[in-house]
Amino acid sequence: MAEISKQYEPKDVQSKWFQIWEERGYFDADPDPKKPPHTIMIPLPNVTGALHMGHALNGTLQDLLTRWKRMQGYSALWMPGTDHAGIATQAVVERRMLEQEGLTRHDIGREALVNRIWKWKDSYEKRILNQLKQLGASCDWRRTRFTLDEVCSAAVRKTFLKLFRDGLIFRGKRLVNWDAYLQTAVADDEVYPEEIAGHFWTFHYPVVDDQGNPTGEKLSFSTTRPETMLGDTAMCVHPSDERYTHLIGKNVLIPLNGRLIPIIADALLADKDLGTGCVKVTPAHDPNDYACGLRNQLEMINILNPDGTLNEICGQFEGLDRYAARKEIVAEMEKLGYFEAVEERSIPLKHSDRSKTPIEPYLSDQWFVKMDTLAQSAMDAVEDHRVRFFPSRYSKTYLDWLGEKRDWCISRQLWWGHRIPIWYCETCTEDELKQIFAGREDVSYTHDAENSCWLICAETDLSADALGPEHELSQDEDVLDTWFSSALWPHATLGWPNTEQNPPLNGEAQESSSGKNEVLDYFYPGNVLVTSRDIITLWVARMVLTGLYNMEDIPFSHVCIHPKILDGFGRTMSKSKGNGVDPMDLIDKYGTDAVRFTLASLAGETQDVKLPVGYEDPETGEVIPQEQFHTEAKPVDGEKPRVKFPRSKRELQYTSPNFEPDEGEPVARMVSERFEYGRNFCNKFWNATRFAMLNLEGYTPGEIDIKTLPLEDRWILSRLSQTAAEVTTCLERYQFDMATRTVRDFTWNEFCDWYLEMIKPRLRSEDQKAEAQRVLVAVLDSLLRLLSPFVPFVTEELWQKLGELAPERGIPEPMPAEEAAMIAAWPKLPKEWIDTEFEGRFERLRDSVIAVRNVRAVYGIPPGTPLTLRMRASEAIANDMNSVSGQFENLAKTVLEAAGAEVTRPDGSASFTIGEIDGYIPLGGVVDLKAELERQEKEASKLKGFISGHEKKLSNEKFVSNAPDDVVNNVRETLANLQSQLQSVEEVIAQLKKML
Repeated sequence: MAEISKQYEPKDVQSKWFQIWEERGYFDADPDPKKPPHTIMIPLPNVTGALHMGHALNGTLQDLLTRWKRMQGYSALWMPGTDHAGIATQAVVERRMLEQEGLTRHDIGREALVNRIWKWKDSYEKRILNQLKQLGASCDWRRTRFTLDEVCSAAVRKTFLKLFRDGLIFRGKRLVNWDAYLQTAVADDEVYPEEIAGHFWTFHYPVVDDQGNPTGEKLSFSTTRPETMLGDTAMCVHPSDERYTHLIGKNVLIPLNGRLIPIIADALLADKDLGTGCVKVTPAHDPNDYACGLRNQLEMINILNPDGTLNEICGQFEGLDRYAARKEIVAEMEKLGYFEAVEERSIPLKHSDRSKTPIEPYLSDQWFVKMDTLAQSAMDAVEDHRVRFFPSRYSKTYLDWLGEKRDWCISRQLWWGHRIPIWYCETCTEDELKQIFAGREDVSYTHDAENSCWLICAETDLSADALGPEHELSQDEDVLDTWFSSALWPHATLGWPNTEQNPPLNGEAQESSSGKNEVLDYFYPGNVLVTSRDIITLWVARMVLTGLYNMEDIPFSHVCIHPKILDGFGRTMSKSKGNGVDPMDLIDKYGTDAVRFTLASLAGETQDVKLPVGYEDPETGEVIPQEQFHTEAKPVDGEKPRVKFPRSKRELQYTSPNFEPDEGEPVARMVSERFEYGRNFCNKFWNATRFAMLNLEGYTPGEIDIKTLPLEDRWILSRLSQTAAEVTTCLERYQFDMATRTVRDFTWNEFCDWYLEMIKPRLRSEDQKAEAQRVLVAVLDSLLRLLSPFVPFVTEELWQKLGELAPERGIPEPMPAEEAAMIAAWPKLPKEWIDTEFEGRFERLRDSVIAVRNVRAVYGIPPGTPLTLRMRASEAIANDMNSVSGQFENLAKTVLEAAGAEVTRPDGSASFTIGEIDGYIPLGGVVDLKAELERQEKEASKLKGFISGHEKKLSNEKFVSNAPDDVVNNVRETLANLQSQLQSVEEVIAQLKKML
């Protein structure tokens, strides 16, 4: 007999089986003409730290799909890799460098900073990939890519050159979101609004004549940013505002610098019914003003340095931080007599998602991609259903964003990333460029008339003297937006633009037998992208448009959008808030299978998921809910986050994405009761399978005629076939929660709780044992296959144990089983097994057994006390019940004494009704009816008291009005439950009275 431990210990099997799978090459995906391809590209995690719960959910779903498709016979590629995450990674390294060494990037220079970031990347990338492996990720790890590696860099250079040559990339001065802390532009999608306490100041500018002399009139206006007055280039009124129409075309004076600016009319900017009806216009520092400036050809004056201080244009305020300058400018305007009023106000302010600091609208030179035709092609792909979203409602987010067709700002003022492959030359001529670069497809150039220089784009780096010693080239200092390189992920990772050689494996070059990139041809386009709604615009849309642009085909046909996992308070988890849950803590506590199974059960189509957590003392086991001690879920800056356990009076640090625990000190780990769901399931399945295997002694394979099988066998095979079909359909529709619930219900309720119990007598019978074992093994085989993508470790361990006992198995003819569960064929069971008639017959039996058990519970009859049962039913149903009468004794310690249309109710019996069946259980000699009646009446009296108390509470208008909604709802739910209990007790009392 195969040895199988009494308890499932996840840690004992996880590392063992993952290593075996990887060593045997089960994860590897190569072009195979005998198999259809299935491709999933991982939403590449940033090399900024560790995986969070969103990654765990995302990875679980991708791995589930990949394992499932592999079992279905596909060459299933799950492409792994990481993203250099330009802004995020540089910000983390710079922040640590400043905190630990007091150094900035400018202190050490570009090369030294980039070297530091590479060391960070190597460390954290290894950590991230190891965490994915702990999650059971069956990626083709040979193909791991990084967005700055040679393969991806080649795709970035080729795409940039292609866009540049096609006139789709240009350089221009535009208003962008500026992160003054990181000193770089950020995308609209990388900012978030936040209400802050601020002020609303009102000032006025004097109207002046043509000679600049005051006329005695003034224009009052209000602003939340007084410092921007230094960049005002107009005052704006509504063209139909009679208060100001006579002033249109005149000038006002800016008292702070003596500059004259015109009074203009613009109906799109000014609202005559709002405030004073007069608006100052600062085109270089406000999006609405910028649009107005373009419409009216206003001068655009930038008053800021990249670090958020005021520049040389600002005179006496030069060098001041914008917030310090704000205070001084208000004071100066008040001193000069132009201040009118101020009020406190809550101000909606954009913040950078990377630095969490306020964004400044900032006029700067940036590189852009023209989006009109590219965006339209990506929209067409969704509108004609070449690309489909699941759930379909998310296609609106995609289409709405692309429909704006805003040019894409692709430059970032950073040092970490793909440096923009543009070189400037101010001294060369077009003839010289034509002569030097004649015949070269890897170089393109154009003249920048505004800056009087040539822009040269090249796939490979150009040296400073590439045009000869008389001309000096200088490369653009900026790097590309991270999303530019990640937009190419689906085809760059497969080796594009190299179409003649396969991409490297484990860093080693791979030759092509056909002279083509077989990997690219086979695995592109992909099948499904699994991701969060947060990056539909940032990433999904851009992958579609670059795939269409470079490959002339979509990168994937399906986009599966999964829910977000929120903290216990319903807030987004983030490193900055310190409220993220480390999935490795959960894996350590509950096991990988339990975490995966729970996460898959949460992945529905409708809503996000709250994840309440607590912190567990590793020594005492005491758990404190997060909300009891950590309302904001954010540690004080610079301090280790700590939690106090009141029972033991211990204070421990706990893990946080912001801090590494101190070595040697005990650490409180995060736990969540929600993952008991998965752990309990794994334990239940382990124990049930162990029982089954302990009853397989003497197993011999053999043919089975399904038509001759007993009721319970035909029922379980029918349900198994139906379950396999339903799970397959759910996975095809990306309904992970439904798939998980379907396979769990079958495993827990039907296989474990009913089928195993029903076949126990046959497993003990020498005459019936062989057939029972063969069916049991066949069902267990299919169930292990069904569960393998969900809980791969426990199923693999059990598969191997089953293989020792029953290497050949199956119905109707046994076959040798595959060497591992993860490469076993997905069960595709005969539809002929589905027998609704047998299922209906079994349901009657099961409901009858449950009714008998309920009678025991209601009357307090111990499980071991024998009972008798009489059933009144039609002859057909009675014959059916008589044929399975042994199951009543087996499952309910009850003898079916009689069944038929003429059966009558014995005196002193409990009764139940199920459809066309009336059941009677004599209680004489089993229950003291008088004592039981007294007990039930006491219970009814107690329930009535509880009900009265709750009704009084709810009739108290003060309580209902003032108490929190959840408290009031809880009282209502409790009352309803008490009333239901009372109804059941009163029905029992009525029955007892009839018996006496």
